[in-house]
Parts: sequence; C-alpha cells; structure tokens
Amino acid sequence: MISKDPESLNYNILQDSIPDADYQIEKYTGIVSWEYLEKHFLNDSIIYVDEKLDIKDVGKTIADDNKEKVSNWLASGDILKPGKPHAEHWRKSRTNFVALVISPFVLIKECTKKEN
Repeated sequence: MISKDPESLNYNILQDSIPDADYQIEKYTGIVSWEYLEKHFLNDSIIYVDEKLDIKDVGKTIADDNKEKVSNWLASGDILKPGKPHAEHWRKSRTNFVALVISPFVLIKECTKKEN
C-alpha cells in the first residue's frame, strides 16, 4: 500500500522519549512513493540504503549514534546521499520505497516485490 498522506511518517523519532527504540523504528517505517519523498530529497535529508542492508538495522545504528559503523557504510557505498540522476530515475520509474524516519534523515530502500 502506497502512502499519499504526508502525516504517515512522523518526524520526531529521536526527539521522542519512548523507551523502546524498536517500537519507534517500527512505528516510523512505511512504504511510500518517490513523489512523496521528492521534497525530502530537495531538502537533502534522504539517505539511500543498499539492498543488502536491513533498513531498520541502519536506522537503529544511526539512532544509537554508532559513528564507526555509519562511516564504514558511507565509505563502502552501502548508504549514500542520492544525486539528481537517482531522483530522475526514481521519478520516471515510479519507484516505491520502504522509508524510515530517523530525524533529521529519511532512510530509503527500494521496495522488493514482496513489500509492494
């Protein structure tokens, strides 16, 4: 199911003080279209997660401020800030994503057929 509702992903995961981080990550994860994400791309808040990584594990690592692991993923290209060519491709192909809000970032990973 594709979300058209901009309220479907809440942007306060790190500011909330709910003790269960796994619950928060589950709550702030959803399936969205590129159309929904494009405004976040324009604000430079999108982080693309490679298909071999679990987006929730990446989110937890960022929320836990594990700089070493995040630096390793950035260096290897397993997570990256997408550029204009990515955005154009996703717009044209009408790609859907699993998105996870880890304020101030929105982590995205292309949906598999199972998730669509």
